[in-house]
Amino acid sequence: MSDIAPDIAEVIAEPDPRAHASRLLAWYDRHRRDLPWRAAPGERADPYRVWLSEIMLQQTTVVTVGGYFDAFLRRWPTVRDLAAAPLDGVLHAWQGLGYYARARNLHACAQAVVERHGGVFPDDLEALNALPGVGGYTAAAIAAIAFDRQASAVDGNVERVIARLHALETPLPDVKPAIRILAERLVPAARPGDYAQAMMDLGATVCTPRAPRCVLCPLIDMCAGRRLGVAEMLPRRRAKPARPVRQGIAFLLRARDGSVLLRRRPPSGLLGGMIEVPSSPWREGELDRADCLAAAPLPADWQPLPGIVRHVFTHFELRLEVVVARAPTTTGMAEDAADWQWCAVDRLDEMALPTVMKKVLTHGLKALT
Repeated sequence: MSDIAPDIAEVIAEPDPRAHASRLLAWYDRHRRDLPWRAAPGERADPYRVWLSEIMLQQTTVVTVGGYFDAFLRRWPTVRDLAAAPLDGVLHAWQGLGYYARARNLHACAQAVVERHGGVFPDDLEALNALPGVGGYTAAAIAAIAFDRQASAVDGNVERVIARLHALETPLPDVKPAIRILAERLVPAARPGDYAQAMMDLGATVCTPRAPRCVLCPLIDMCAGRRLGVAEMLPRRRAKPARPVRQGIAFLLRARDGSVLLRRRPPSGLLGGMIEVPSSPWREGELDRADCLAAAPLPADWQPLPGIVRHVFTHFELRLEVVVARAPTTTGMAEDAADWQWCAVDRLDEMALPTVMKKVLTHGLKALT
């Protein structure tokens, strides 16, 4: 066993799975969170709601997701409705949730469910895993919560609970394989969907990253981390490397009628398919202004604005200078290209603009005003 996951050999006293599940489910029945995507006790969960919420909750908090979830359901109440929606509409509705590849995959997944499965979510892990944007965790969560399959859904909350329960000292991400094996052993055959949600709730409300409320935990006497006095320090993490900085120039081009020139980013990659203010490539190192200006949408008297627009992505920090110019005309330039468009300032809120581009426009238009 230690050949597969060395950390398992470090477990001081592995909890009895039956006692673990029994205590956790009893706690969940009393303290379960009331969430808009969660079925009432005794009711069958809607796979569409489970899937939609799980995609939205990736890298995002429950508080943030609530409003977006309700808005999506009002606009697209079924997976067929979402599959038939234009991608631009989905991207626009997603604004503020970040990680826009999730929105593209959400749309592609809805279409796949309609095309491959007749608009009905499959109920087995293999078929769920084959859907766009559905990884191992999401597939397990849907299988367990929506179909009561004995699947182990391990998110960040569950990782923390398992690491503390077993006092696993190996830091993340190296300890993930051990956590998955240990988590799988604890999933009960009865009520696996409630169990999955109970583990998530326990991590979110009791076994929190800081100042865990151990005295309220139904598993307190099973927890090796608590017994050793190290629970709050687990799971351990490797030191993060410094976040690199990329730089570029954004080109705010205005027509005589006040409209601004926008373009659509390539469909894949960072912010894929979103609308942006044209910019030079984002590169690390010292900013080469001459090279950046060569990427302008057209030759013009580009004037730099004071200040820098900063935005932090997961893996790097972006710093953009903003330059402005007036376009001599809006005809015969970019509107014939499918990826370019002129947009009136009062219609910018209708565009699928990522947060960084909203910052660029706010900075640039305020300076011009």
